[in-house]
Amino acid sequence: MSEAEDRKPRSDEARASYDPEITSEFAIPEGLAVARTGGESETTSEFSLPRGLEGAQGEAEPEGSAFNMPHTYSVKDAPAAFTPATGVPMITLITDAPWQDRMRTMLRMPVADRPALEPVVRSEDEGPAVPRVLDLTLRIGELLLAGGEGAEDVEAAMFAVCRSYGLDRCEPTVTFTLLSITHQPSLVEDPVTASRTVRRRGTDYTRLAAVFRLVDDLTDAEAHVSLEEAYGRLAEMRRNRHPYPGWALTLASGLLAGAAAVLVGGDVIVFIAAALGAMLGDRLAWLCAGRGLPEFYQFTVAAMPPAAIGVAFSLAHVDVKASAVITGGLFALLPGRALVAGVQDGLTGFYITAAARLLEVMYFFVGIVIGVLTILYFGVQIGGQLNPDALMNIQSRPVLQILASMVLSLTFAVLLQQERSTVLWVTLNGGVAWSVYGALHYTANISPVASTAVAAGLVGLFGQLLSRYQFASALPFTTAAIGPLLPGSATYFGLLSIAQSEVDKGLVSLAKAVSLAMAIAIGVNLGAEISRLTLRIGSAGKRRAAKRTRGF
Repeated sequence: MSEAEDRKPRSDEARASYDPEITSEFAIPEGLAVARTGGESETTSEFSLPRGLEGAQGEAEPEGSAFNMPHTYSVKDAPAAFTPATGVPMITLITDAPWQDRMRTMLRMPVADRPALEPVVRSEDEGPAVPRVLDLTLRIGELLLAGGEGAEDVEAAMFAVCRSYGLDRCEPTVTFTLLSITHQPSLVEDPVTASRTVRRRGTDYTRLAAVFRLVDDLTDAEAHVSLEEAYGRLAEMRRNRHPYPGWALTLASGLLAGAAAVLVGGDVIVFIAAALGAMLGDRLAWLCAGRGLPEFYQFTVAAMPPAAIGVAFSLAHVDVKASAVITGGLFALLPGRALVAGVQDGLTGFYITAAARLLEVMYFFVGIVIGVLTILYFGVQIGGQLNPDALMNIQSRPVLQILASMVLSLTFAVLLQQERSTVLWVTLNGGVAWSVYGALHYTANISPVASTAVAAGLVGLFGQLLSRYQFASALPFTTAAIGPLLPGSATYFGLLSIAQSEVDKGLVSLAKAVSLAMAIAIGVNLGAEISRLTLRIGSAGKRRAAKRTRGF
């Protein structure tokens, strides 16, 4: 065969490649030799493995390359797992511990370390309706947050309600005015999220205790509370009236102010005057509330009558401690409940809620300052002789002061709408708090800030122990008991110094009042944490806390 015949195309494909009429861009140019591949087209997919990178199937790439095909884990051929030298701790929770301790422990654990949810048998045949369970959870959290409960305790209650109905993988979130809950049925399904806004707050510890009993029944495996029963009990709580009428609250505010005046050195006349001023201020605050004025103006108006009575005694040259009358009125207004809750939220890591609560306390305090300072300023201008040193040298009267502190705690409990069964306990707790403070400050000559912190720590410790014994919230046992420790005298001394144009001296006294308030709040929280350390709650060895680094 000749060389020309050898170059002659022998197939249609070859003829097409040499045909000058074909102008396709995929045509093989003349003179380009293409190796034959047996009739199969060349693989050009970007997902194909390049030659020499076959991974586990070849020898060019070692095991563990990023180009290896993924392996499927199986029980028979499982990879080697790392086991710490100390072993993997088994995380268990003691079932007979109070639900708030168990849920708080789980919330403080990493998500991957939380114990799996045990199967729960409910009366519903088809299982719980997820949107309704989330709605019930939000409504319970709303009542707790509006009642003054700490953010961590609210999250623990919401977490407990979800788990009681078999909803695992739930994450509650609590801020000062917003509640949200997220539930993810599985890792491949979309999460379900619901939220609720807290627009109105009210102090009713009886309702707070009822909510705690409901959550306790929901977490009880033998109770089997259905969704309908839970909604019915929740609606009944909202419909119930307060345990004490309005006139009883007004009388309690007067007795509180009178007891506080006796606590700082007042006599019978001072007791009566402080009680009348506080009751008048309470009625004026109710009048402002009925007209829709914000709480800032209510505190401002309520602080004026006790200050006016004290100034009137000074102008009339009556031989009484007018300063004690004003101080007693301040005791009835200082927002100790909000202060303790705000500091507690900050210490437990809820900084947004803590900042909002402390900002609320600041507004209330500024309202009290404006009300008292206005009266004191005009009193000083018209010749009122108010002696601030009268409160610096308080005569020690242990028996009378202990009785006054117990009366103060009792009336404070009534103002907080506590259950009658808890009033006796909180009264005794308040007497113990003042006894400890008096022994440390007046007898041992320890600074008032340190004495207040120790006394508040005992209040928090006893309050937590009593709440665990009653399976209830700790607030009814602690909030009213810190009433005798509130910095009423330091606040009045600072305001009077400012009214007398001694600004530096007044600011120092107000700084002392702030220090005492912080000592109360930190002491209560520290006592509560110490009580939890003594309880057998159950966790992975030691209870884990949030890790904080230094600058990074």
